Amino acid sequence: MKSIFYALAALLVVAGLHSCTDETIGNTITDISSQIIEDSSFTIVGHSVLNPRLQARTSTQLVGVIKSEGYGTLSSQVVTQFMPAMSIDTSDTSIDMIDSCMLKLRIAQDAFTGDSLAPMLMSVYRLNRQLPTPLFSDFDPTDYFDPNDLLGTAPYSPRSATRVYDSATGAYYLEVSVPMPLSLARELWTEYVTNPNTFRSPSAFAQFFPGVYIANTFGSGRVMNFTKTELAVYYRQKNIVNDRDTITTVMQNYMAATPEVLSNNIINLSIDQSVKDRVAAGEAIVMAPAGYDVELQFPIQDIIDSFRQKTGNGLSLINSLELEIPVENIATEYSIAPPKYLLMVKTSMKDKFIDGDSLANNKDSFYATYNAATRTYRFAGLRDYILNIIDNQGGVATAADINLTLLPIDVTTYTIPASYYQAAQTITTKIAPQVSFPAIAKLKLDKAKVKITYSRQMVM
Repeated sequence: MKSIFYALAALLVVAGLHSCTDETIGNTITDISSQIIEDSSFTIVGHSVLNPRLQARTSTQLVGVIKSEGYGTLSSQVVTQFMPAMSIDTSDTSIDMIDSCMLKLRIAQDAFTGDSLAPMLMSVYRLNRQLPTPLFSDFDPTDYFDPNDLLGTAPYSPRSATRVYDSATGAYYLEVSVPMPLSLARELWTEYVTNPNTFRSPSAFAQFFPGVYIANTFGSGRVMNFTKTELAVYYRQKNIVNDRDTITTVMQNYMAATPEVLSNNIINLSIDQSVKDRVAAGEAIVMAPAGYDVELQFPIQDIIDSFRQKTGNGLSLINSLELEIPVENIATEYSIAPPKYLLMVKTSMKDKFIDGDSLANNKDSFYATYNAATRTYRFAGLRDYILNIIDNQGGVATAADINLTLLPIDVTTYTIPASYYQAAQTITTKIAPQVSFPAIAKLKLDKAKVKITYSRQMVM
């Protein structure tokens, strides 16, 4: 589909913008006309490919088992190291005054998929050797823990979790607490007192305490996305209040799973046969975690050729290039939604992008957010992608430019609050393969819209 709009424009305005040719168009302002063209006559094709092995690139910890018709069966367990506390308060107390410790796992109130009431049991085991690096989602923890070295168990569900208010964010969250042995807290205390260098870095701490293995050991019907895991130690401390000695109970976090330490979701996904049949029939299905990506052929050479043919030797300016992909929701038990974000990256660079913990640069990697209202993904920032090929490759697209991969991702952002000088800004800080929630959708590539908008200067 093509639509053409006409408007008068001054040469002085256009002169400062990018030009795809070196031609001049006249010596006066009055004989110049600007023609704005939108061209969406292009098509894309693609197919699903399995991506069953994800590299650990997130501190999100997905725990549980879920079976959903129209999706499949997903189980996820976790191995993680810990960041030690830089300082442990040993003043006015002693090792004998340590009373208990808990492993606390935090989730947002809606951060689960499945039955909120299904009875399930979480078990936490101590690792007995260093985790390898890099770690992948098909990691086998069998040789890294002793089943008899069980630190603790607890039933877990959104309904039974404790609702806690976070004064820092002004939001409520849910917390699952797993009782840990008192001996663990006292072991950590002793190590801090006798060998404080152990707590100076995550690597030194991992030599002393390699981490934990967190597994679902009873029940199914739900997966929960934990985003914060800490070991809270409770102890008594002597204080002087109104000139009188008093004893108060205090809490301190001795260690926590943070983005700086190694953490990995061990994912096992058995894809529903109905989904496999749809993929075999040629449907472009995206599925997470460790499910399907979509490889597509982007018509970038056709776009460049059409642009050059219509602009000839005149002065021209590419305003935008965008891709909008409609989505068909797939009916599943528990209403599993499409991925919240999709990354589009050159297929030849996908592994490098993930391995390098990269961020989208809008030249060879881009991401889009799912719009539930319109049921679409819209990649709007493709202008630098086409300009790089025109300016640096003579307008000739390579196979690497044409072959792109779409994959579900988790995106972490940070918002800079508004100030007197500027509006609030949201900055992307991390992109990783999606492990936060199960997700599935059909991409309607036959209905996808690729649109280029450009200006062409003409002599009147």
